[in-house]
Amino acid sequence: MNPSDRTAADLLRSALAADPARPLVTFYDDATGERVELSVATFANWVAKTANLLQGDLAAEPGDRLALLLPAHWQSAVWLLACASVGVVADVQGDPAAADLVVSGPDTLERARACRGERVALALR
Repeated sequence: MNPSDRTAADLLRSALAADPARPLVTFYDDATGERVELSVATFANWVAKTANLLQGDLAAEPGDRLALLLPAHWQSAVWLLACASVGVVADVQGDPAAADLVVSGPDTLERARACRGERVALALR
């Protein structure tokens, strides 16, 4: 495999095999003072659980469109990788009316109502 052909999921698997305890994501929110640090294993676990939520509870299928209405946040990265791992097309700040599913943060709840499919609201705390 050409190194440029590796997907984000491939890179996560490689990082998990190499050093699962290594910090992978550190998120700072200057407005609230929040700081979250996720190891490779913890991030991979979040991705796996979110992918299972997409397929199992939300009945998302490959090719479905998900409007991702989240700010720059560690949970946005989780949703992007979970979507990619199950073949769901994530449209960052996309039109909820044109999406099969929507994931919203607190500031985009009203926009998310335009989605006729499944809706997920995150507190981002």
